[in-house]
Amino acid sequence: MPAPLAHATFRPPMLSLPASRPNAYTGSPLDRVSDRREDTAFVTAALAAPDSLVIPVWRSKNLLRGTESGAPDAVLLTREAAEAVLMAGGPWALLGLREGTPVFAVDCSAAEDPLPLLPQGFGEFHDLRAVAGLLPPGEASMLAHARGLMHWRTRHRFCGVCGHGCEPRSAGNAMACTNCNAQHFPRTDPAVIMLVVDGERCLLGHSTRFPNTTMYSTLAGFVEPGESLEEAVRREVQEETGVRVGQAWYHSSQPWPFPASIMLGFHAEALSHEITVDPAELRDARWFTRDEIRNHHNAGFSLPRIDSIARRLIEDWLEATP
Repeated sequence: MPAPLAHATFRPPMLSLPASRPNAYTGSPLDRVSDRREDTAFVTAALAAPDSLVIPVWRSKNLLRGTESGAPDAVLLTREAAEAVLMAGGPWALLGLREGTPVFAVDCSAAEDPLPLLPQGFGEFHDLRAVAGLLPPGEASMLAHARGLMHWRTRHRFCGVCGHGCEPRSAGNAMACTNCNAQHFPRTDPAVIMLVVDGERCLLGHSTRFPNTTMYSTLAGFVEPGESLEEAVRREVQEETGVRVGQAWYHSSQPWPFPASIMLGFHAEALSHEITVDPAELRDARWFTRDEIRNHHNAGFSLPRIDSIARRLIEDWLEATP
């Protein structure tokens, strides 16, 4: 656990770098109508409405078309087209209204092959992360919303208090224990993700989770109970690389329902330079100059993919530095 850093040890502050544009999976067009989820008549009417739309999720994958051509498009089923999917009996939830039109998510993971449940030629199920950078922001956000909520629904069938079965409430956005009446709500785990900067250099690591790639990325880790975000930034960087961090400046956040996180992005100031890698977390960590980052292909390493906040933290630092 790193020792608290006195303000007197800080160097002159690095400029805070605001987000240059929205992150992937943000900018949802939905009104989540959280105040109407308990209105049974409203939810029943919305589910039966002929113009309602349904986002199917199959084993954490989303329905897309056009992926082969490099122009993917989210598939939202009409109520009629989704009839077989809804009748399959999987979990469903109201996501919200898009310009007054109800939008639902439904999980069809129980089917070994979900395509026979759909009209022919409506698309195929793919990992959203592989194409999110090519989708319009609103579509990526809605698909991520559906994926994250259905992941929680399929994995929270029993009460964490007494172990009995749970039933859906709030139009599928909550669960209630049938025995002790405990209320359970979708879980979102806060994680900090940070680009540590030392003047003209930044610190990137090669994670043990990606042994077969050449990707170097920002450091990240989950926030622990009783810990501020800034404290989590300092602890994670020191634990993984041995580098001490002073000030940390908030940049932006990104929903990351893979499976259930919210990424809280920071730029952070390095107070030390020597790297001692934690082999359980990283295969390697290095300081990279701006030129090395800009010419990373020639330098023999890759950067995080374009839909990630990690890439945005790196790009905004590059763009803000002469």
